[in-house]
Amino acid sequence: MTEWRPVVAAVAGTLLLAGCTSGADGGSAGEGKKGSARSGTSGSDGAGSSASAGRADPTAPADGADPSAAAVAEDEPYTMAEELAPRTRSEAVAFVRGLTPRADNFGSGFRKAQPYESDPGEWAVLDEDCVWQRQPLPDTALASLTRRFELPGSGGKGPVQVSMTVTVHEDTTAARRDMAVSLEEALRCPSQRLNATEQVRGLYSRADPFSEARNGVTDDDLIESGELLVDGIKGALPFDWFKYRLGPVTVAATDRIGAGHTDEEASRIASQVAQGVAYTAAEIDSIGGNTARDGAEGKDGSDDAEARDE
Repeated sequence: MTEWRPVVAAVAGTLLLAGCTSGADGGSAGEGKKGSARSGTSGSDGAGSSASAGRADPTAPADGADPSAAAVAEDEPYTMAEELAPRTRSEAVAFVRGLTPRADNFGSGFRKAQPYESDPGEWAVLDEDCVWQRQPLPDTALASLTRRFELPGSGGKGPVQVSMTVTVHEDTTAARRDMAVSLEEALRCPSQRLNATEQVRGLYSRADPFSEARNGVTDDDLIESGELLVDGIKGALPFDWFKYRLGPVTVAATDRIGAGHTDEEASRIASQVAQGVAYTAAEIDSIGGNTARDGAEGKDGSDDAEARDE
């Protein structure tokens, strides 16, 4: 199995910064909680601290970010209140399509890939042979939309491909089960076939519930790292997968980093992808999470009884 690369530590820094830097709508990603960041201290159990010798430490803030922002902690995760979440398939489809991730959320130079969007009535399933297949949604999921982005290759460096999927489950219990299945899949299938020309191997998973106050920025955070093998390309390439749960909603993203990038560049790209996913988590929170409810309750956090009685 491949050594654990230092991406987990990067997520701790970049996701904290995401609460303080510009979000998907061009404003604050934590709008309504200006100057705050979602909390998490680097785990002391060493699960994510053993850096691969070939990868640079990506814990430094992304270019242009304020290093002091990472020190700001917030006691509430990005989330989606179940009572505010979509309840029907049509509502869920409208919800996932209404989210507005920008290509440059993942870093400078990214653009929409073609095809851009998937069928929201399908999702990816890892079958018994460890091969990913597109299948119709089960009854426990209402909508699942994948959007694809790419950083074109240049100067002898291969392209970077990012796929981000937002799934609305029927309730929080179903979303929890989906997270548990995702964590188990890396144990069941440390090598997985993505498609006809790509496979990943040596997958390593780490899960961080927000209550453990480590790297979590949402209700539950899952990170996987491994090696990508592509037909026709010599050697293994970096592969990372991030998945977050916000109440009954999950947000997942993978990055496929092309050949020719240095270890330092690969770590920076993974950090930027994680931050891009956090922007979408912040947008979801602004719709139905802590930010939305704080805005409705007023600055002092107390309910406005008159407003609720109207």
